[in-house]
Amino acid sequence: MMDWVPLHINGKGLACNMLIFQDATRAKYFKADGNLDPSDILSPVDIDGHGTHTSSTLAGNLIPNANLFGLARGTARGAVPSARIAAYKVCWASSGCADMDILAAFDQAIGDGVDVISISIGGVNAGYIDDSIAVGAFHAMRKGIITVSSAGNDGPSFGTLSNHAPWIFTVAASGMDRQFRSKVELGNGQIVSGVGINGFDLKQKYPFVRGSDVAKNDESKDSARYCIEDSMDPKKVKGKLVECKLARWGVDSVIKGLGGIGTAIESEQFLDASQIYMTPATMVNSSTAQIITTYISSTRSPSGVIYKSEEFKIPAPFIASFSSRGPNPGSIHVLKPDIAAPGVDILASYTPLRSLTGLNGDTQYSKFTIMSGTSMSCPHIAGVAAYVKSFHPTWSPAAIKSAIMTTGFEPPLRCPIFIGRRWVLNHPYDVP
Repeated sequence: MMDWVPLHINGKGLACNMLIFQDATRAKYFKADGNLDPSDILSPVDIDGHGTHTSSTLAGNLIPNANLFGLARGTARGAVPSARIAAYKVCWASSGCADMDILAAFDQAIGDGVDVISISIGGVNAGYIDDSIAVGAFHAMRKGIITVSSAGNDGPSFGTLSNHAPWIFTVAASGMDRQFRSKVELGNGQIVSGVGINGFDLKQKYPFVRGSDVAKNDESKDSARYCIEDSMDPKKVKGKLVECKLARWGVDSVIKGLGGIGTAIESEQFLDASQIYMTPATMVNSSTAQIITTYISSTRSPSGVIYKSEEFKIPAPFIASFSSRGPNPGSIHVLKPDIAAPGVDILASYTPLRSLTGLNGDTQYSKFTIMSGTSMSCPHIAGVAAYVKSFHPTWSPAAIKSAIMTTGFEPPLRCPIFIGRRWVLNHPYDVP
């Protein structure tokens, strides 16, 4: 049996769900300005789902038959189910994550005697003396507490890391050997596929149009190509599938709001992580989109159907395209990120207070959801750190970090991994 390991988990909209975790020791919120957030609840309650997802990844109980729309079915289990959690909410729906709240939570965690801090908050590239996470993690380190944090989701550009202080255990995101895809069958019988998660089981073909073909007028054609709100004629969209280019998230909500059936979204980014859709929808690359638009132009009555998502095996591991890369913008001679862990299409618990997409018109709710990001990879490594700490309670944060890094798995040479937007054969310099 593993010794009791009190954990601090700190993340966006974090909440302690007593139904998920045994023997939770503390759930607290921090909002030093005292202002009410009209889009949030002044309590540790999670209205966003991000904190529930990350904390259950770290220490969730064993839940059989966990799945989303039948995908990723299996027994869900946190990295250290026997651990206890102290959860601190520092991020708010309208006002974000204030430095004073982050530092107050670090002080509370240190005072509570936690052994591991897992913090899935990013986006800060300030100098170490101005970065609240770096400052808080430094004080934790001096008390013998290791801080594990996410590297950020601004890849594949170089030098985009967050949480890159030498004393932070910085985690990149890697992928597993599964991907969720939807087949698109065109009216001529041709079948293509795209990436994404939709649980809709269409039984027939529907008229298929391009966004630019259903524009309100000539002036709005450019915007309608991207299916931007108020650019399309509802009468032309109603009852149809619409092919759109990606400009902003929420295309599926726009199409549904106009009475459309679903959408195929063209993009050359985000193709290694599955988005959840509130209509029959999928994301396709440019070449697949060209096949669809060529077909639409070839006939007077184009039609098609987007089928329910299925699970496919793919080569793994790979570094996610979105995972932030080095070199370290704060200390160029300190290599970062330190390690990678699964952060693509991770199934974990979810809040009942938000729909699966959070978009207008979405009526899908679930106890589990699938998310991607370095926020998801961070708690995997925090769980490993908790195990090491339980067997070696006197080890310093540096010793725990070293033990994990020097026993981590490196993809074998010539193993295909995803870098940027393409699969390449791995060599040592490809892996952050």
